[in-house]
Amino acid sequence: MNIREKLEQREIVNLSEYATKSRFSAGRITKEDECDLRTCFQRDRDRILHSKAFRRLKHKTQVFLSPFDDHFRTRLTHTLEVSQIARTIARSLDLNEDLTEAIALGHDLGHTPFGHCGEGVLNELMKGGFHHNVQSVRVVEVLENLNLCRETVDGILTHSWGYVPKTLEAQAVQLADKIAYINHDIEDSIRAGIICESDLPKDCIKYFSSNQSERLNKMINEVVNNSLSKPQVAMSEEGWHYTTKLREWMFANVYIDSPAKLEEVKAKKVIRELFYLYSDMLKPICEPERIERIVTDYISGMTDRYAVERFKENFIPKGIKTSTGEDYLFKLAADKNVDTLDKCQ
Repeated sequence: MNIREKLEQREIVNLSEYATKSRFSAGRITKEDECDLRTCFQRDRDRILHSKAFRRLKHKTQVFLSPFDDHFRTRLTHTLEVSQIARTIARSLDLNEDLTEAIALGHDLGHTPFGHCGEGVLNELMKGGFHHNVQSVRVVEVLENLNLCRETVDGILTHSWGYVPKTLEAQAVQLADKIAYINHDIEDSIRAGIICESDLPKDCIKYFSSNQSERLNKMINEVVNNSLSKPQVAMSEEGWHYTTKLREWMFANVYIDSPAKLEEVKAKKVIRELFYLYSDMLKPICEPERIERIVTDYISGMTDRYAVERFKENFIPKGIKTSTGEDYLFKLAADKNVDTLDKCQ
């Protein structure tokens, strides 16, 4: 057996009966030769990690728009935290950690600039609506054509609440996404001075603890302990009650009408104006039925700062360009009279 086949055999022997084994994957849309070293899900993880869409996540908003403080989460650090939590759950339940990681790393590839407010604008402008999980699938299947396994694509699609994942690994990611953003958004909101730890619902603090690390650990344990040797990954009923209550509190106090959202009016205008601009640009050269799709793909792939730069370039007037400070620096260096005058003084 080659290394991949040994890894596949190890999965069959060691993983839970409910885990997704790479040897029995439903495969890819386009058939490929197998790798001698990596399982199919390990290859999916690597393809996502090396994709352009993954690299752009570092400059996409999580909650706080274009933060200057390096310690606020971005869409990339959110993705890494989701991956860590999901892998912990998968490892504890003897699920396929490689599939879990691939899904987690790819779940937000289709997210817009400016977080969910950007998603909301494109949802208004796009016929049939826009949803980042669906766009993430489009990124991996069409725009970058990563040819991922069907299990990975399903997990990316179903990470959003309201979808039913086909694998337990995807269920783990779906829960990890909620656990991650609730906890790191609380920490970021406290850093921003929007809330204090003591503002959180008292019964939630009592159940999970007021400490960030302890609260996160408690939520993960609630999932693992309630899912051991079961054909479903789910938090305990009591744990899910308090998690949901904490999430609803965050929507009421941070995600909607809080100081964190003050700049969203401007961000929405950037997305909307760019959409109209690019749609008009394409009218002379593109079939009408394709324009909306092309523009949406283009804008949704932008980082925050790239979208702002394109807006400034097209809508903010520029002054006449004159010589820069650097030009004057070299002029001084070439002027020997400068040294003479200095000596006279």
